[in-house]
Amino acid sequence: MDSATVPDADGPAARRANVVGLGLIGGSIALALAERGWSVAGIDDDGSVADEALRRGVVDHVGLRRDAEITFVAVPVLRGADAVRTALSGTSGIVTDVGSVKAPICATVTDRRFVGGHPMAGSEREGLDGADPHLFQSAIWVLTPDDDADDAVFTRLTSVITGLGAEVVALTPERHDEVVAVVSHVPHLTAATLMGLAAERSIEHAALLRLAAGGFRDMTRVASGRPGIWVDICQENRVAIVGALDRLVAELTSLRDAVDDGSRSTILDRLTEAREARANLPSRVVHPDSIAEVRIPIPDRAGAAAELFTLAADLGVNIANFEVVHVAESNRGVAVVLVDQAHGELFRGGLIARGFRPSVQALA
Repeated sequence: MDSATVPDADGPAARRANVVGLGLIGGSIALALAERGWSVAGIDDDGSVADEALRRGVVDHVGLRRDAEITFVAVPVLRGADAVRTALSGTSGIVTDVGSVKAPICATVTDRRFVGGHPMAGSEREGLDGADPHLFQSAIWVLTPDDDADDAVFTRLTSVITGLGAEVVALTPERHDEVVAVVSHVPHLTAATLMGLAAERSIEHAALLRLAAGGFRDMTRVASGRPGIWVDICQENRVAIVGALDRLVAELTSLRDAVDDGSRSTILDRLTEAREARANLPSRVVHPDSIAEVRIPIPDRAGAAAELFTLAADLGVNIANFEVVHVAESNRGVAVVLVDQAHGELFRGGLIARGFRPSVQALA
């Protein structure tokens, strides 16, 4: 991977970013930044990909800028730690990654300029051909700061990511890996298994795959992902994935027994519970007239800003917007957070319990 330093040729106005790895996610980040006026430099293991990205205007320089405000590392998870360390040594700004497994890299890289990240977005298309500047609109982008995260770094990174249209959620690296095993990794393995079962049966019944309609196609869509990436993910997140698979196997075995026994009430209860849980998945803040502003003086302790996001994630509170303003007579900042009014008091109570002193005001 060519990491040659790029000369400063953009003048003082353009904000500068680097993207390491110009596949689907890296290319989409580069396009989204460029659409918002950033000057983006990029590199890729495959030099021809970087050259093609330059030709298409995905990046405006090939290489790394030492003075870049932020560097996004978008490489396969097994190469993430090395690529992050290279970016930290070759640049002076914030560094984040986009890998879907966070505990190993966050344990390995302890530089306070680094915050682990994972945008929960993707596409059935691959590489630069799938790159889309709008990929992150309304997507969840998880950040995994450690306990002593630099508040200034976390706040600046959050500002950049929300500027791409994403909603930031903060989790510990270990919690992220547990949750993503359930909502992403195991569903992918399940879809692949179901697709394999259907493919085997289709040899016996040629009409089977032709009859596969909406529900089956929706459930198995993720099985079209690149297999090599998932082998790496299974290696890096083995413990959480095995635990989630064990729980899934136990639940399927229980349901299988209910079907075998003809237990209509058990089957109905399970399906009803699932339907209700699906209907109660948390929604985003969509109505401006239902927004509450929470103002939170940031205490003088490391990681306080990131703690606001981890608390919101624990409470199921969506943060619609976040910024830090500085009080003229003090060196300390005040976080201004917008949440759904329905969650305002819940969030306020959680903040008070953790030593913050918030105020809540409805905006309408």
